[in-house]
Amino acid sequence: MTTLQGILRTTVRAAGLVDVPAVVRLFVPPSPSPLPSVPGDSAVDWEQAQRAMRLMLAHYALEEGQVWVAERADGRLLAAGIWLPPDTETEPPDTRFGGLLSRELANGPQDRPVLPAGLREAGPDGPHWKVVIAGELDDTSAWDHTVAAGLLAPGLRAVDDQAATAVAITVSARHADQVRPLGFRRPREVRLMPGASVWLTTRQPMGTTDPH
Repeated sequence: MTTLQGILRTTVRAAGLVDVPAVVRLFVPPSPSPLPSVPGDSAVDWEQAQRAMRLMLAHYALEEGQVWVAERADGRLLAAGIWLPPDTETEPPDTRFGGLLSRELANGPQDRPVLPAGLREAGPDGPHWKVVIAGELDDTSAWDHTVAAGLLAPGLRAVDDQAATAVAITVSARHADQVRPLGFRRPREVRLMPGASVWLTTRQPMGTTDPH
């Protein structure tokens, strides 16, 4: 656990099962309207998206990866970083987790991969860690490069121990800029669907040269 002293006091700690509902709300906030539909696909139900996110956290991210949260002094979560390790098993995560969704969600997305094809294609070749960052990141009084560094530091230690590449995924280029002091290069926009994009930024293993 790390306490960061800035304009607002923030503590970075490992998340557990008890934190899953709060982390889900950072990624998929409650809304009375459905999520945008993907062309050629039916609209995604908001409640179902939250259920799928809870399953992913409880049965994949917490078991095989790392989940770290930045928590305010009042106990409210400011941000979360979900680290997913390189694929090391025979069965790809998309197949394993897709089967879980099919079993647990009556109308689950049986054929829908965990990560959209655009994200997989935009990532670097070869094994790499992924960290997905989300939260109340528009609160500039609390989310700055210091908090970003504290949130990502534990995961980066694991990445550096393996001399591995890391890819950070954020919802805006501005948020990606906050991790550039940690060695991540200029962010790249990846469009998931009309009107919805994320930004990918890559960090090469420490000690290697990155021209960007």
